[in-house]
Amino acid sequence: MIITQTPLRISFAGGGTDLAAYYAHREGYVVSTAIDKFVYVIVKERFDDAIYLNTMKKEIRASVDEIEHELCREAMRLAGVERGVEVTLLSDIPSEGAGLGSSSSFTVGLLNAFHMYRGEQITAEQLAQEACRIEIDVLGKPIGKQDQYIAAYGGDDTVEVRRLALAAKQVRELDARLHLFFTGRTRKADVILSEQKQKTGDRSAELDGIKELADGVAPALERGDYDRLGEILHRNWELKQKLASGISDSSLDEMYELALAHGALGGKICGAGGGGFLLVYCPVERQERLEKGMRDYRAMPFRLEPDGSKVIFNYRRDMWK
Repeated sequence: MIITQTPLRISFAGGGTDLAAYYAHREGYVVSTAIDKFVYVIVKERFDDAIYLNTMKKEIRASVDEIEHELCREAMRLAGVERGVEVTLLSDIPSEGAGLGSSSSFTVGLLNAFHMYRGEQITAEQLAQEACRIEIDVLGKPIGKQDQYIAAYGGDDTVEVRRLALAAKQVRELDARLHLFFTGRTRKADVILSEQKQKTGDRSAELDGIKELADGVAPALERGDYDRLGEILHRNWELKQKLASGISDSSLDEMYELALAHGALGGKICGAGGGGFLLVYCPVERQERLEKGMRDYRAMPFRLEPDGSKVIFNYRRDMWK
């Protein structure tokens, strides 16, 4: 039995510049972080040759080609797992449409589990590359590369990953100023992202502005100017709403304005927009105000997570065969 744990993520700025429609012409730049909310993949050997898949929909299949769950199907194909396994997927949050990168986290976690099931320990770089290949090239999803890389922590010819030089005290101080509130609904990101992809050329000025904001995140955090992050989040959200319809609406605008009125300096809807979680930055001295103002929305406490996808349980009964 193999169990992998893979983190979800929040991004601060730069989202949209990781789409090929943008970085094929200009260099993209995204600042994001893993958080201590996870997806789990359990892979267990079966006595028979059937494939059992336990997600929101249970599947029992005779071959990989019959599997309807596309991420599991393609991860099994790529890793070379063909039969005789039971796969279970678990998540700390609603597993689809929350804006925290769960789809890519599951892809990375599945690949990590299947490779380890076959006795192969691969690098985070390879995990990220293979996850991108599955989601973008094979399945044709209109997404960028940030989610796979923050889940796996690696880099390739087109992606360079740099960890911010933050001391443990700085991470704790940043932790204390970030909050997630559930909007009360999830959404399908593909529709929003497809429109955003099509409009990339027309929105190059906005995307350039988003990239410029992202470029300012690391210096601000590394010098301890945390309030600057709130300003960046606010301006990033203003620009992001111009990238496609459906990113925000009157209900989400009202929620965000409420957070600002009760002490937040800035924020954004996570992921593609349209629902999921609202990330806000609030100075410590204003947080009691924020909690009272946002009492009608469910908060999700979290901390920043230093590790990417990892195997947390590995028991292979065939080790002496």
